[in-house]
Amino acid sequence: MTTSERLPVVQRARTLLLLLVLSVVAATLTGVQPATANTSGAQSTTTLDPLPAAQRNTYKLHPAPADLDTYGASIRAVEATGNVTRTSPAAVALSRQHVGRPLCHGTGLNGAYLYDGFCWDAGDDATSAWSGGWHPQGLTASHDAQPGGTVDGHHLYVASWYYGTGETTRDQFARVSFLKSTGTDRSYGHVMLVKPKNTGASATFEAVTNVHADGMVWYGNKLYVANGGELQVYDTQYLWRMESTATDRVGIANGVSSARYHQWALPMVARYVTVPAETNVRTCADGKACLGSLSLDRSGPVDHLVSGQYLNPGSRTAHLARWPLNDATDLLASDSGATFGITTATAVYAVPPSVRRVQGVATDGTHYYLAGQCPDGYMGDADTSDALSYSCIFRSLPGGVPTVLTRSPAQTQNLSYAPSSGRLWGLNEQTNHRVVFSILPSAV
Repeated sequence: MTTSERLPVVQRARTLLLLLVLSVVAATLTGVQPATANTSGAQSTTTLDPLPAAQRNTYKLHPAPADLDTYGASIRAVEATGNVTRTSPAAVALSRQHVGRPLCHGTGLNGAYLYDGFCWDAGDDATSAWSGGWHPQGLTASHDAQPGGTVDGHHLYVASWYYGTGETTRDQFARVSFLKSTGTDRSYGHVMLVKPKNTGASATFEAVTNVHADGMVWYGNKLYVANGGELQVYDTQYLWRMESTATDRVGIANGVSSARYHQWALPMVARYVTVPAETNVRTCADGKACLGSLSLDRSGPVDHLVSGQYLNPGSRTAHLARWPLNDATDLLASDSGATFGITTATAVYAVPPSVRRVQGVATDGTHYYLAGQCPDGYMGDADTSDALSYSCIFRSLPGGVPTVLTRSPAQTQNLSYAPSSGRLWGLNEQTNHRVVFSILPSAV
């Protein structure tokens, strides 16, 4: 029990009132005021400030409309072959192809935020894109897909992974995992991301390549996958189960061995790029959007994707951007009435250099949450850039100063806010230390 808890009620009230008065006086004397946006156009070193309209308007997503027609015809042709049959995210999640474990690693999370979570199975905990395996990146869930928080009556979670064989040979392929968790049981299955091609008798598909799957949002039937200078669009209505031995190992033509076998595949239906003429989508042009993480904001009259940018400290200023999901004029959000046109960010914020290596961005409609490297020396960690150092989750109002909300698992990646529960979800990529976690920011 603290000293204040032992004070009589009246004395405690007087003490609190005195502290409040003193804090107001101190704020007046030192000039401290509530955070406001920096509108000068100059980069602030401390606050999360919006870019001026002239700079914001350079952040665009350009469609590749030919892909929409080509992919649609190829998808119909592939399904006509009988080599695939449609299934559902819930069927993959409930397949028990893999079974996760209770929370099995330290997280660094502040217990005051009532954290919870789980681990992947031992194999997915240990696999590595540096040695012929996979690394997790993006996170989304049925709380993004539907306002009520469930799909087909299930609370489902989706993670994206990229495949590699070494530090310079990563980003070869990508997969997503659909998972159902009851709190005591965790069943999931892996799905390969593919591109359909050709029509008629030659209709087939191949694994998507040159892909990091940096971030992901499940919105209605669409699965938006961020890939640096590219936004890929998949459709869960066409989630396929392979029925033929000729197609049960996705991407053999691309050299995918049986060690990377996938029973299910999800075909791409559309693409957007941040720079139309750029030949390598993994390269992000200076001053243009770079999609290094992705989340959903349902708090306003128009839903938005929120993207974050990963940069090494000192290279450039990292940004987060908001992209409208408007059926009538913007991103391909539905199967009817959507115009496949250029989308311009409605807001872009400059991340102050105090928040380094931003790996995840999400919002609850009031605050932004950013996952990144902890401040130097935070909680006694002399080298917060070390691979096994805990990450930090920062919280900030627009125009405010980001402050550490809590530490989080090493190399925390994407974040996702669930309006239905008020919980902030995240995952990390550190091999043999991987968890999926959630906290309740409103608990404190």
